[in-house]
Amino acid sequence: MSSGHILVVDDEPDIRNLVKEILEDEGFEVSIAGSGETARQERRKRRPDLILLDIWMDDVDGITLLREWSEAGNLPCPVIIMSGHATVETAVEATRLGAYDFIEKPISLAKLLLVVNRALESEKLQQENIGLKRQAQPVNEPAGKSEVMQALREQAGRIAQHNTWVLISGEAGAGKEVAARYIHAQSSLRDNAFVEVAVGSMSVEHSAAELFGSEDGDNVVYGRIEQANGGTLLLTNISDMDLQTQTRLLSVFQTHSFLRMGGSEPVPVDIRVIATTSKDLEQEVREGRFREDLYYHLNVVPLTVPPLREHSEDVPELLNFYVDRFVVQENLPYREFSIASQNRLRNYGWPGNNRELKNLVQRLLILGQGPVIDVDEVEDVLQHVTDTADAGKSSATLPLDLPLREAREQFEKVYLQHQLQEVGGSVGKLAKRVGMERTHLYRKLRGLGIDFKKGGD
Repeated sequence: MSSGHILVVDDEPDIRNLVKEILEDEGFEVSIAGSGETARQERRKRRPDLILLDIWMDDVDGITLLREWSEAGNLPCPVIIMSGHATVETAVEATRLGAYDFIEKPISLAKLLLVVNRALESEKLQQENIGLKRQAQPVNEPAGKSEVMQALREQAGRIAQHNTWVLISGEAGAGKEVAARYIHAQSSLRDNAFVEVAVGSMSVEHSAAELFGSEDGDNVVYGRIEQANGGTLLLTNISDMDLQTQTRLLSVFQTHSFLRMGGSEPVPVDIRVIATTSKDLEQEVREGRFREDLYYHLNVVPLTVPPLREHSEDVPELLNFYVDRFVVQENLPYREFSIASQNRLRNYGWPGNNRELKNLVQRLLILGQGPVIDVDEVEDVLQHVTDTADAGKSSATLPLDLPLREAREQFEKVYLQHQLQEVGGSVGKLAKRVGMERTHLYRKLRGLGIDFKKGGD
């Protein structure tokens, strides 16, 4: 696979063709444009990883293009300016608009390659940092010495050698995203993009634009799929994806291309998709909430991450890992779990899995005192968790670690069931009580699986 896609924009044929040949010899995939308008077209056809841009051209100058591309925010990729006649003011303006660097003509090929590689490496590190900040558990691999976790790592390693789509299942907080990153890191795509999309946090109205991008005249917004081109796209909680977006995603798998929102020309794409789910997707298919054909495309290579209670012997190792992490990254005081407290936590059920363990460690380091965490202190925290959960159940409060869409659905179901009981099962009275149009309310009740009697109005 190439080291990246570079767009060379220069109105001098000798220069752009020479630069193209040099870059292709270095393993890059190169597109060329001899004018500003052609550059707009090439950028619309395919998202470049880097742009080499001449300042002075007959139709549209490089500064104007820079200004257009930066209007929506940051530039979509590093831009390196090339010019033999630029003034200091031009260089300052290019830098202000986000250009990565400035190369004077005649071009030194050694400097060109140096700056190009630095720009691509800088962009890669920036994207990796964004990804790490989004992670709840920045672990390099699924942790644990138990047979269960050794088998998981072995299976994930075998899967990584084939760039097929992958479906990772498991309970919330069990470490599905960690397994996905491990697969990417062990694969031939490890040096390419890894883009994570939290499906549960996307609204139905904006999910297509976020994934597929958009076009409006010369303004092109690259979506997450295009940002992942040549690499891996991680879709977490894919069961929350609406049916229309599922259909568009299936088309990507079948055609290796897609249309941006508002676009008319297909954009070629080569990505590996890893999807995660905490729900039973087969059940979602049976109930009409997930496309069967997309499910079978994803489920070619299934991987199940076990809940923490099934490998509780790994709890001491995980406790030490998170202690070290919080001490180094958040400057929390170092504390050590006593043997008795470790044994107590090995025998705990961990309904929230690794995420719950991480939160427990953080709480004990922040609120506790002394170098040792004893069993009594652990019991106090566990009792608080139990009391909070019981109080939540009695007041119909939902867990706060659910995706927004799932939490909203659960709340709506509890709320409407309660209100329906209050009005004696009358959908007509319920519609007035909650302020919903009756036809819409019927659809909502059916969608949430709430039993009701039409004749009870």
